[in-house]
Amino acid sequence: MIIVTGGAGFIGSNLLAGLEAAGFTDLVVVDVLGSDEKWKNISKRALRDIIPPQNLMAYLAEHKKDVKVIFHMGAISSTTEYNADLVIENNFSLTRNLWRWCAQHDVRLIYASSAATYGGGEYGFSDSDALDYLAKLRPLNPYGWSKHVFDRRVADIIHGVSHEPKPSQWVGLKFFNVYGPNEYHKAGQASVVCGLYPQVAVGANARLFKSYHPNYADGGQLRDFVYVDDCVDVMLWFLNNPTISGLYNVGSGKARSFKDLALATFAAANKEPKISFIDMPEVLKSKYQYFTQADLNKLRAAGYTKPMTELEEGVHRYVRDYMACEDKYR
Repeated sequence: MIIVTGGAGFIGSNLLAGLEAAGFTDLVVVDVLGSDEKWKNISKRALRDIIPPQNLMAYLAEHKKDVKVIFHMGAISSTTEYNADLVIENNFSLTRNLWRWCAQHDVRLIYASSAATYGGGEYGFSDSDALDYLAKLRPLNPYGWSKHVFDRRVADIIHGVSHEPKPSQWVGLKFFNVYGPNEYHKAGQASVVCGLYPQVAVGANARLFKSYHPNYADGGQLRDFVYVDDCVDVMLWFLNNPTISGLYNVGSGKARSFKDLALATFAAANKEPKISFIDMPEVLKSKYQYFTQADLNKLRAAGYTKPMTELEEGVHRYVRDYMACEDKYR
């Protein structure tokens, strides 16, 4: 049995599709479906069970002999959620409980961390688990901090500061700016390409934020955009390599501009580029990242050698195979 928390969400539902395509069965989703169309993210999957998060620990106790791997993708992922108690309860405390349970029952744990742990990027984007390096990082919001505080706890355990058991395999994945199908329920937290395509498709301007940094032109702000298929491939690779543990970046390894992203979206939609620049909300200006780029050296050294999808190709596949189709779900 493989359990995917957040399995009806963006990355989780794509992971389920990848697991199913790879021949894995007995797949269990842990998630809140709500009353919108999030259920469509998993409507094509053959599933063993769908359980709400509050029943997870009881489910694990009942099926402890069956569970082989837990992919923990579930979280409050909104970077604008400032109820820190709620964020910590969902993103830190539950993850701690799963770590302890997996260690006790010899179950592998692969969990989602985030590039938001790097804060403004003052100390680079190295996926080092060195205690002194992690102590320097300053995430910019409760979401990033909740992921970071768990990464630091894991580092304490791994380096022997805390004498606590660990799962037979543990992998923390620092996802960068992921885009791709099944993110439609995320609304304002969806990727920029997901927001741009409906504008581009009807002939409207693509609207991007102005820059407020002298080193970056309007639309020249840089991000590591990574196609969700690459994230799934990395997770499946770790699943197939149970002896490899650690904290790893998952990105394209190439910083690209928002203007590049917009131009790729116009090209995928066969539209002439029209870009306008709008003011950034005041609340974002002091917390805005102008550059992110995943350092993939550690992942490559671990043995993952598959090339990452180029931005233009990823956007083209996303538009052609999903957003431009009547059925846009994977």
